[in-house]
Amino acid sequence: MAGLLEGKRLLVTGIITEQSIAFSVAKLAQEQGAQVVLTGFGRLSLVERIAKRLPQEAPVIELDVTNQEHLDGLADKVREHADGLDGVLHSIGFAPASCLGGDFLAAPWEDVATALHVSTFSFKSLAVACLPLMGPGGSVVGLDFDATKAWPVYDWMGVAKAGLESTSRYLARELGPRGIRVNLVAAGPLRTMAAKSIPGFAVFEDSWAKTAPLGWDLHDQAAAAKACCALMSDWFPATTGEIVHVDGGYHAVGSSQ
Repeated sequence: MAGLLEGKRLLVTGIITEQSIAFSVAKLAQEQGAQVVLTGFGRLSLVERIAKRLPQEAPVIELDVTNQEHLDGLADKVREHADGLDGVLHSIGFAPASCLGGDFLAAPWEDVATALHVSTFSFKSLAVACLPLMGPGGSVVGLDFDATKAWPVYDWMGVAKAGLESTSRYLARELGPRGIRVNLVAAGPLRTMAAKSIPGFAVFEDSWAKTAPLGWDLHDQAAAAKACCALMSDWFPATTGEIVHVDGGYHAVGSSQ
């Protein structure tokens, strides 16, 4: 029986460690028959080491989503490994320390601008950079964290995620006529490197498992990875502009926070 992503060509961004949601997506995608190309930023040698731990070692392309030269050259770099793309995972986010941790009013615009550029505008930038490689049936998926609420300590990253959600809807509108779908997966809190960089993140950990109707495992990236892979498969051909919550149902019920 063929895998869910048999023959698909995917670009996966944002792998830093094996605990990254992106790593779980890449691993599952390969297990389901996809060809995977990775991007990395900064510690490229680390990403290359992690790539060797996948079922099949995947090539790694350097990509700084705030560098227009990198974006302009991305399609050609991907073509060195794949003749096109059927799916793209955006798993990119960053905010300077002043933008997180509970002092929302103190963050300067320069830091907020960085957070918005890397975490929000890059979703559009990445999608546009990949357009020359994508055709009808393509899928762009981004990783989200529910932005309908003002969360403790999440501060300007919450604002960036709200912008990401809006950007996803506008991209769905713009890319729909090309037959390309754009969706987000809003995962609950997971103990990734990104989570560890947020001061006070334990406030999420303490309440989530108690409140989510299905419970919540802080160490299980598989559920979010399955949602991402499903959205990049052919099984959601008429779904775009959607936010799929993979959070144990936490978003649907009242909270003590």
